[in-house]
Amino acid sequence: MTHDPLVRYPHVLDLAVGWSDMDSFEHVSNLVYFRYFQDARIGYLNRVGWMESKRLTGKGPIVKSTGATYRKPVRFPDTVRVGVRAADIGDDRVTFEHLLVSAAVGVACEGVAVLVSYDYTAGAKCPLPPDVRAAIVALEASRA
Repeated sequence: MTHDPLVRYPHVLDLAVGWSDMDSFEHVSNLVYFRYFQDARIGYLNRVGWMESKRLTGKGPIVKSTGATYRKPVRFPDTVRVGVRAADIGDDRVTFEHLLVSAAVGVACEGVAVLVSYDYTAGAKCPLPPDVRAAIVALEASRA
């Protein structure tokens, strides 16, 4: 029995690695990892209603910072699974952790993104909407 490194990630997205995802060094470009993380994170944000909050109230997420630690190169053809979890929930921000697991090489990359709650109408940060906070806490508790 093998351990699933994504077991503690409540949202996981499966993606096929495309030929065009690779760079001239014949592995997936570092920029593409951020797209993979973003695609998975948007799925998470949809699940907890933060994207709907932006649509309805103008209060939604905005990226403050991102980072990645590359462990192993990923190459075409491959499939990857990208997990997302909330590592820290603040008054006006959430720190998300990402884990990218390749079918071919295992854990290939770890990422982090800090998203701030932002009032797009006022052009300023704002408190995390209470219903979004509650949904994040509930989703995270489903994998505790």
